Amino acid sequence: MRLTLLLAFLLVSTPFFSQSEDEKQLKAIYDKALTDGKAYDWLNYLSNQIGGRLSGSVQAQEAVEYTKAQLESLGLDRVWLQPVMVPKWVRGIPEFAYFETKPGLTTNVPICALGGSVATPDGGLKANVVEIQGIEDLEKLGRAKIEGKIVFYNRPMDPTLINTFASYSGCVDQRYSGAAEAAKFGAKGVIVRSMNLRLDDYPHTGSMGYGDTPVNQRIPAAAISTKGAELLSTTLKLNPDTKFYFKQSCKQYEDVQSYNVIGEITGSTYPNEVMVVGGHLDSWDLGDGSHDDGAGCVQSMDVLRLLKETGYRPKRTLRVVLFMNEENGMRGGNKYAEVAKNNNETHVFALESDSGGFTPRGFSIDASDENIAQIQGWRDLFEPYLIHMFYKGGSGADIGPLKEEGMVLVGLRPDTQRYFDHHHAENDTFEHVNKRELELGAATMASLVYLIDKYGTVPVKKIKG
Repeated sequence: MRLTLLLAFLLVSTPFFSQSEDEKQLKAIYDKALTDGKAYDWLNYLSNQIGGRLSGSVQAQEAVEYTKAQLESLGLDRVWLQPVMVPKWVRGIPEFAYFETKPGLTTNVPICALGGSVATPDGGLKANVVEIQGIEDLEKLGRAKIEGKIVFYNRPMDPTLINTFASYSGCVDQRYSGAAEAAKFGAKGVIVRSMNLRLDDYPHTGSMGYGDTPVNQRIPAAAISTKGAELLSTTLKLNPDTKFYFKQSCKQYEDVQSYNVIGEITGSTYPNEVMVVGGHLDSWDLGDGSHDDGAGCVQSMDVLRLLKETGYRPKRTLRVVLFMNEENGMRGGNKYAEVAKNNNETHVFALESDSGGFTPRGFSIDASDENIAQIQGWRDLFEPYLIHMFYKGGSGADIGPLKEEGMVLVGLRPDTQRYFDHHHAENDTFEHVNKRELELGAATMASLVYLIDKYGTVPVKKIKG
C-alpha cells in the first residue's frame, strides 16, 4: 500500500514533459533542413553555373530550365511553366566615369547604369554638376540652375532607422523617378548615390522609369558608389565648377517571352484551396543574384521538399512559384494573379522570401487582425528557433497582386542589417550567403506553411450593409 502511494505521489509531483504534435513536426522540419537541406546546393548552381539572371537574358532562361528540372526531381504532383512576356534591357559594355576639376585633371569613379536607362551619346556625356538631396530640390533650384547640367542626387539612406527597408524607401524615389523629373528642368543626365548604408566602391543598380517622357527627351541615369558619391560631393564643395563625364551603352529591346516556374502538391482534403510560397527567379546582372533573390527561390523550393520528406501530407494544394521579372516590371507576379483569377482559383495564403538569405527573425503579415492573432499565437512554437518577430506589415511584391479580402499574405523577415551592402550590386554573390542561415530560413517558411495548412486561416466576418 505504501509503495503504491509513493508511486502515485511521484507521478503527480514529477514534471511531465511531452512534445505536442506541432512541436514534433517543426523539429522534424528544422532537423531535416539543417542536416539534409537542398537549398544551398541549388543556390550554388544558380549562382555559380548560371549567374545573374536579368529578365529576357539567356541566363534567365537557363534558370527556368534548371529550376523546373529540380522541381520535377522532387516527385511533386505537377510542375509546369507559365508563359509571361518580359522586358529585355541590356547593359552593354562596362560603364566609365570620371570627374574633372581642371582640364586634364581627372579622377575615375565607379558607376553603373540604372536598369531601363537610355545610353549616353556615343562619345559619352560631360557637363557641370548640380548636387541636390532629393527630387523636391529641383523645384527650389529651378530650370536656370539645372538646364544643361548633370543632376547629382546625393540623399543617403538614413542610418538611424533600424528597419533598413524603411531607410531604403526613404531615398529610392530619386533612383526610380530622378531622371524623369530632372529632364523637366533641362538636365542632360543624372547620377544617383547608391542605395547602400556602408561606404564602398560598389555602385548599386536598380529599376528606373521615365513615365510619360517622350523617348527623344529621355536622359541617361547611372548610380555612383557611396565612396564615389562622398568624393564627388566633397570635390564640388571645393570646386563648384567640377565637370562630370560618363559613358554607358545600355539599350532597351522589344519584350520577349519568359516563364514563371511552378510546382504543386495537390491537397488531400481541400484541393481547391491554394497556398503559395515563392521568390523571384530574375536578378540584376552585376552579381549573381544570390541574396536577391536566388535565396528566396531555393528556400521556397525546399519548403515543399521538407514537408514531403518529413511525411506531412498537406490538406490544401501547396504551390511553389518562382516569379520572373520582379526587378524591372513585375510581369511574373501580375501574370500569375491574372491567370489565377481567370481560372477562378481560390488562394487562401501566400508567403514570399525576398529579403535575402540572412538569419530569419520572423514574419510580416498582411491580413486581418484575427489572422495576425492566429499566427502570433504560434510564437511559442517558433521561439526555440529564435524566431520572435510577428507583426502587421507588407508581404512581398510578387504575391501582392493576389491580395483579396480574407487572404493571408506573409513575408519572411530575416535580419536585414547587411542586406543593402549587397542589394543590386556586384557583390551580391554566393560566398556572401551563409549555408546555415539559408537553411534556417527554409525551415521557418516550411513551419508556417505547415501550421496554416493544418489549422486553416480565420474566416473574415463580413459586415452586413
